[in-house]
Amino acid sequence: MTDGHDLADHSSLSRRRTLGVVGAGALAALAGCLGGGGGETSLPENGDPELLADVESFPNQGNQHVQRGTEVDYSTRPPTSGPHYSGVVDAGFYEEPQSMGDVVHTLEHGAIVAYYAPNALTDEARSNLRSWANDHTGTWRGFVAMPYPYDDPETPYALTAWRHLLRMDEYDADVVRAFAAEYLGRGPENPVR
Repeated sequence: MTDGHDLADHSSLSRRRTLGVVGAGALAALAGCLGGGGGETSLPENGDPELLADVESFPNQGNQHVQRGTEVDYSTRPPTSGPHYSGVVDAGFYEEPQSMGDVVHTLEHGAIVAYYAPNALTDEARSNLRSWANDHTGTWRGFVAMPYPYDDPETPYALTAWRHLLRMDEYDADVVRAFAAEYLGRGPENPVR
């Protein structure tokens, strides 16, 4: 037989457990909404068409693997498809350009590759790009940020996906989110969205 004191303790314990579960759920939901760079849980199914009005789409230039070190002349700058090496670039924020042969294969896997001109990179852009790269690390939906591999880029920033390119005169986090929503995880090799 239990006395009233034991029932009160049990009731109080039950309320604390319930509040703890509800509180944890609320924090998780808030974290998803405030992901800072688009945590996978907060990525919409598609991007805002108004923000993507300047996306250029190009014909598929092929996806054949070539031997590492082979010179490939890509038809777009930065490249959006074409022959590439068998390696990939892991998701991340890079201070040095990565091998274009590996970058193109990474695009085929459904990644977004964001390019920046180092002299134009703002603190806001650096922070936002790092957040995207940290939040989206999957093999088939990674996010890579790196400097342009050449000295004379057309614009300070560019976003690429397989067959798609968006050049930006200034960094716009909303445009990056819209581009990722539209193309991340939707490469030809193994689309996951």
